[in-house]
Amino acid sequence: MSVRDTSIDPRLLQSARDEFMKHGFIKADLKTICDNAGITTGAVYKRYKGKEELFCAVVKNTADILDGFVTVRAGQDFSAMTDEEVRATWTMNEKFMLDLFKMLWSIRGDFVLLLEKSAGTAYENYGHDFALRMTDAYMQYYLEAKNRGLADADITKDEMHVLCTSFWTAIYEPFVHKMSWKKIEEHCRVMCRFYDWTKALAIK
Repeated sequence: MSVRDTSIDPRLLQSARDEFMKHGFIKADLKTICDNAGITTGAVYKRYKGKEELFCAVVKNTADILDGFVTVRAGQDFSAMTDEEVRATWTMNEKFMLDLFKMLWSIRGDFVLLLEKSAGTAYENYGHDFALRMTDAYMQYYLEAKNRGLADADITKDEMHVLCTSFWTAIYEPFVHKMSWKKIEEHCRVMCRFYDWTKALAIK
């Protein structure tokens, strides 16, 4: 019985990552990926059904991290929160935002693949879909504040989606434009001044 050569996998994924980043999924060439990894196309097809499955393998860890981020925020137990804690969820906290940017910085390469290079794959609307999922989470927080009499503004789900899309685009763009970490730190401070959720929702 032959033993699978696991040394192929890291260099295959890195070669694929480089090719997808350079050309995007649609224009990426599987033969080039194989040549740069020093393997045959047969070795790829033993592992993946095709180019799209290979792309999904490249971004899987990052997609899982981001999925976990959304899941935690969507699964908040409001019953255990005080009114002050509910109010605080809408305050732009620079430390929290900087921690978010640090998390995204650690996965920035594959994050950009998901946002900018995934056309033609199951992830091609990733940025929009992520903002939509965050809209659902934000609506839960908003409705909790509203039900407690802590928010005066009347915000529809469509309006919340517009706000969330704007907010998350401001988070995506520094990575798409390859900002340095120093510039991202300053961008984080600007965002905390610019996006005042407490005013948008009229938090009391």
